[in-house]
Amino acid sequence: MKAALVFESGNHRWWVLHDQDERRVIDSNVYLVESNGQSALVDPGGFEIFPQVLSAMAEVVEPSSVKSAFVSHQDPDIASSLPLWNACNAEIEWHIPSLWEGFIRHYGALEARFAGIPDEGGTMVLGGRKLEFIPAHYLHASANFHLYDVEAKVYFSGDVGAALLPPGHSIWVSRQLPDSSKAFDENIQHSRYFHERWMPSNEAKKNWIDRVRQLDIDYLCPQHGAIYAGENVQRFLNWFDGLTVGSAISR
Repeated sequence: MKAALVFESGNHRWWVLHDQDERRVIDSNVYLVESNGQSALVDPGGFEIFPQVLSAMAEVVEPSSVKSAFVSHQDPDIASSLPLWNACNAEIEWHIPSLWEGFIRHYGALEARFAGIPDEGGTMVLGGRKLEFIPAHYLHASANFHLYDVEAKVYFSGDVGAALLPPGHSIWVSRQLPDSSKAFDENIQHSRYFHERWMPSNEAKKNWIDRVRQLDIDYLCPQHGAIYAGENVQRFLNWFDGLTVGSAISR
């Protein structure tokens, strides 16, 4: 895996750790927020990719700077590395959905420091900067959250916006506005089935879109696939708004 800079302003940065050498497991993005010398992991990944994530992270921040971690929901590709991170640094505070705490404990590290996120969301402070937990329930987990950085205008969207792209893809849908519409159309073909099948509720989808349209977002960062920037953020929201999800119900 390698680290790519998503946002930088002074001593405040977002990194994405991406690209696996071998596709034995689903491709996942791990995000890293750095502010005033403190760092937080965002959906730190599964057991299988822990060594690659740790190595890529160590290239851009001191591992000892990691003070917090955010876990959006309970899936193994998001949180099964938790015991390994806890073994490296037992002082990390884990922000997880309260509903999933008993299930996430099954990964191990029973002594890890958990901070439960209530259904209505909340905040965490990193290096003096506030990050917001945005409810995204049933997209696709019954208790699910995203992470929003008001200052950086970065929105970590978890599985929303995900695309199952072929190996070697760019981490950006497109950063060049004249080409962004075409790049979006090509990328979204790899997103359609994922959203139709993994997202179960059209009502939950509409609730989330109404909530997120009120936020100022420059970067929509999913856990799988490429990052949407600039005009492609609104293109994705419009596309998702018009998509019917929960496709397995009709089978």
